[in-house]
Amino acid sequence: MKLPRQTVVAAGTLLAAALLGSGSMPKATSDVAVSVMPSQLSVVGLPCFPSTLNLTMTNTGTKDRYADLTLTPNGPLQLSRTLFSSWLPAVDPDQPVSAPVEVRVPRDAKPGTYRIGVEVDRNRLTVPVTVNPLPTKGPGDNLILGEQATASSTHGNFTLCGAVDGDKDSEHWDTLTGWNDGTRAAFPDTYDVALATPTTVGRVELYTLDSAKYPARTNGLRDWDVQLKQSGSWQTVAQIRGNTAGHVTTTFTPVTADAIRILCLDGNDHTYSRIVELEAYTN
Repeated sequence: MKLPRQTVVAAGTLLAAALLGSGSMPKATSDVAVSVMPSQLSVVGLPCFPSTLNLTMTNTGTKDRYADLTLTPNGPLQLSRTLFSSWLPAVDPDQPVSAPVEVRVPRDAKPGTYRIGVEVDRNRLTVPVTVNPLPTKGPGDNLILGEQATASSTHGNFTLCGAVDGDKDSEHWDTLTGWNDGTRAAFPDTYDVALATPTTVGRVELYTLDSAKYPARTNGLRDWDVQLKQSGSWQTVAQIRGNTAGHVTTTFTPVTADAIRILCLDGNDHTYSRIVELEAYTN
């Protein structure tokens, strides 16, 4: 179900009065309409599992202008930005200007409901944010879902966390999910994920690019090593060569590790390393 938008509207609307918490109609103070999507968020304290708030400003007046949108989080909420400034042209039809904001909380954040204040020209609205408990990660759970990822490089069209976000659908490639290195035709590449605590790992599942448009045999990861970090050094526990499948399961003698690495040695098009999703399990 699509969530409704909260909107701060220009010049004297009842919504503006409600958002200001006033019992009377305020004077018109802004010719900038602001919307946020979604109207409420949920977030969990995993470093690579942020929620995203999309901000939009539109000049509804007759003169071009700059506008500053400020964000004020409370409690444990951490924002990727607290200011959204933009030039807003006064044109017909109106031209909205948008920007995303990532919302995170620390791993030890107390579950509960917090808020982000949004303000433009003294018009204010509030976005409720629910902090949920950390998900359990037992023997049958994906141990690296949302955990901190690092990479040798990341292509500008992708996010570092794209391969541990829980989305393993190749059809979402380059729009919602996945990791792609940023060094064309240069190997090796590395993609690492840190475990929250030293954990026994015995199985790694790798999903590489494999869609109707980009099949694995021509665009997927071809050669790689699975490595585990133990006592500060990387140990190779499995090697995959000549792969043409979109999903590869690797099992090995379970060992206690601090982190997992995919050492990417070649792709089937010999240009990029592509991982849609990486998972790890105890057994």
